[in-house]
Amino acid sequence: MAKTGVFEADPTMIAKATELMKELQRLVRTIVDADADEFDFNVDTIDRASQTLRALKDLKSKRTVSVRLNETLACPEEFRCPLSKELMRDPVIVATGQTYDRPFIQRWLKAGHQTCPRTQQVLPHTLLTPNLLVREMISQWCKSHQIQLPDPIQYLGEDGITEADRDRLISLLKKMSSTVSDQKEAARELRLLTKRIPSFRALFAESLDAIPQLLSPLSQSRSQSDIHPDLQEDLITTILNLSIHDNNKKFVAETPMVIPLLMDALKSGTVETRSNAAAALFTLSALDSNKALIGKSGALKPLIDLLEEGHPLAMKDVASAIFSLCIIHENKARAVNDGAVRVIISKIVNGIHVDELLAILAILSSNQKAIEEMGELEAVPCLLGIIRENSCPRNKENSIAILHTICFSDRTKWKEMREEENTYRTISQLGQNGTSRAKRKASGILGRLNRPINLTHTA
Repeated sequence: MAKTGVFEADPTMIAKATELMKELQRLVRTIVDADADEFDFNVDTIDRASQTLRALKDLKSKRTVSVRLNETLACPEEFRCPLSKELMRDPVIVATGQTYDRPFIQRWLKAGHQTCPRTQQVLPHTLLTPNLLVREMISQWCKSHQIQLPDPIQYLGEDGITEADRDRLISLLKKMSSTVSDQKEAARELRLLTKRIPSFRALFAESLDAIPQLLSPLSQSRSQSDIHPDLQEDLITTILNLSIHDNNKKFVAETPMVIPLLMDALKSGTVETRSNAAAALFTLSALDSNKALIGKSGALKPLIDLLEEGHPLAMKDVASAIFSLCIIHENKARAVNDGAVRVIISKIVNGIHVDELLAILAILSSNQKAIEEMGELEAVPCLLGIIRENSCPRNKENSIAILHTICFSDRTKWKEMREEENTYRTISQLGQNGTSRAKRKASGILGRLNRPINLTHTA
């Protein structure tokens, strides 16, 4: 039998290809030798021959790119993996700064090696960082030679985590019970690792003790003043990084110390600590079960207090967290009871984060107590002014939606709305030019304002 060419470099592929070819020959012979007049062969034979041919084609395609690169083209040496000697599909950097193709360096590390293959230096850790520059250079080179590499994600099929990485995590977590200097060093590294390496975040889910160990410097402190600000910031930010991983959200939020420590961080620490604590609560609140858990824990009050404080770096994260938490009914009541309406209207009147805060006010408007407070706080002229002067369609829509609820709940505000309409035609213009939802709300208000008032006359 002639050589298969594409399988020469891999004995396993040679054996598989030979087996498939023999089976294909047998099936084709059965079909060809059948009596043509009687069509004396089973249809299943054709199906099996077709399946065998596809399997052979798939097997060949696995090596086509490699052969084309290695035998037909002379690619630049710096694009070849030092281990495979082939063009790299997914170049990554190891701790020594050397670049390898991810699956081959993973195979090297999983074989128990703890050194860099090229330099023989001992690796302080086995985390792999994508080499985006080399990858882009390879991509440009392939385009110029009309070569299409397989998708690196399909090509890999591995999570990139090794036993050495697990050992590294254990070592870093152990430092949390050591000196403050060791704690700070380990916390900083964990913050960076969980930010840069998505798969490293998943490691924390493998042990129920990982997060309690991580947060032990915070949970064991006698008071907030005992906590070093940088250490608190790194640990809270690590929790934020962990919460980004979808599979982590439930177990992170349900770890008993997490939400109380995030609430503590909202009240003290650096501005970045407080902002990242709010961001962590926002990310965790993606799950409805977490929304309820966070709300019951009392986290809305420190979020609203931080919103009132108004630090520019924290405002968006705080507003996002409050909005997400208030999607469920019970948290709307909690937010209103904790003073959200007063704080939000005050910020909107001063033109601070109007977009985000109007969205919160709109979802709170389904709460009767919130509507009553809006009336007391003179929200109607403020909302009418936004419709008249703000250029954002979404802001106009949220404003008219809130006014619609007020209109149907509090007749004492009709006079203000009529005066606005008579002077500026604000509501009717939005009914003509607004979004579809804004038009419906505006029409509803106009219908109510134009309804005749039944007066009872007495003698």
